[in-house]
Amino acid sequence: MKRRWTVVIPARNEQEVLPALLAALQRQTFPPDEVIVVDNGSTDGTADVAARHGARVLHCARPGVAFARQAGLEAAHGEWVATTDADSEPDAAWLATLDAAVRPGTVALYGPMQFLPLPGRVSVRAARLSGVGYRAFLRVMSLLGQPNCGGANMAFTREAALLAGGYPAVEAREDILLGLALKRLGRVEYVAGAWVHTSARRLSRGWAAFLWQHIRNLAGRTSGYFDRSP
Repeated sequence: MKRRWTVVIPARNEQEVLPALLAALQRQTFPPDEVIVVDNGSTDGTADVAARHGARVLHCARPGVAFARQAGLEAAHGEWVATTDADSEPDAAWLATLDAAVRPGTVALYGPMQFLPLPGRVSVRAARLSGVGYRAFLRVMSLLGQPNCGGANMAFTREAALLAGGYPAVEAREDILLGLALKRLGRVEYVAGAWVHTSARRLSRGWAAFLWQHIRNLAGRTSGYFDRSP
């Protein structure tokens, strides 16, 4: 029997990038049964853009990506929930690859990411190298038994995620913490072929600042991770 899949996307003021993501989801070789965009207090046309592209729109007034992701999780109708970000673009085989990786006892899946090219900042070659580096990091973490589940490329059973307590109320790293909680309930699998391409806009302060913030994030020091501009 075909598994039912919901894709959950938290979004705040993402009207410019959201169409590319929703188009990428429409190109999936294994189409999702439901796409939910959680509007986390946007002041632009994010909700209207999502609705025009056929997504189900939820409104989450409480600011914070963890609360937006949790609202989507609770509202999902699918047996499996896949998450990505508004500024990301999954490969056409993304959901098909995740679905094919489900085995008895599997409660969560996660895959690699690489930057989208950004004129003047990230070349096509640099974007590809970012994927090589991140994939190597995920492989090492997987071999160490430490899943590093990123919210832009993560999936789990709705039942297990709710049983694990859902997303913790933190500014960032809520995805990794949920992945670690899910590991206590069953198998969390790294799926090397399930690619998501994501925006390089957080490189605006340079590679060094970006990498340092991620090191702090992994250490649990998440303050200031997200740009809070309107």
